[in-house]
Amino acid sequence: MWIDLDGVCAGRRTGQPEAPVLRGVSLALERGEYVAILGPSGAGKSSLLFVLGCLVRPEAGHYWLDGTRVEKMSEARLARLRGRRIGFVFESAALIPELTALENVEVPLLYQRIDRSERLARAVGILGELGMGTRLRRRPGELSPGDRQRVALARACACGPELLVVDEPTRGLDARSGDEIMDLLESRSALGVTVVVATQDPARGRRARRLVQMRDGRVVRELAGGLRFGRSAQVVRRLRGRARRR
Repeated sequence: MWIDLDGVCAGRRTGQPEAPVLRGVSLALERGEYVAILGPSGAGKSSLLFVLGCLVRPEAGHYWLDGTRVEKMSEARLARLRGRRIGFVFESAALIPELTALENVEVPLLYQRIDRSERLARAVGILGELGMGTRLRRRPGELSPGDRQRVALARACACGPELLVVDEPTRGLDARSGDEIMDLLESRSALGVTVVVATQDPARGRRARRLVQMRDGRVVRELAGGLRFGRSAQVVRRLRGRARRR
């Protein structure tokens, strides 16, 4: 397995220091999997994403990523791992309001000390691929909620991550925008990126290849999802056609 969590406990709720949010979570992921984490608010979905994304260390149990024990890594090594191999998309998009869409996508590339010409080429390329080629110079306040999430996804993908962790990407979006964001996540999986998305929406979660249901900080059930064989290629073709029309 590429990712393997074994009995992981992590996180503490305010006012409940004795009880971890994650309680003995075990989960294995292969490269290129598309997995949805389902559960109500407070189930531990975001905490699990934070552990998978190496933002929070396990307090107990073990986390192996590509054969390496994550909880044994130094802070400097964890930072390099996050910057080079993991992309994050948060519910709020978390864009810098003073920067344009293009500049927001360039930010992680700046941290990787990539020269300006390559930064621009990568940022323009990924924004164009995600249907934002005509909105490069717009700031977040000038974009729709769906387009802000597209920019957030482009930023997460700019460094070519192997793992993409996505927290409630469609909350607050209309049905069409939400479906488009899920299409984009499918397209990343079709390109070999491991995608883990947390959602409270079972209908959208079923589009993943595998569903992981959580309750009270525990994994209670795993199910096959509804992403049919061959559908990913269709999604990529549809997205490319959509981008050309924009």
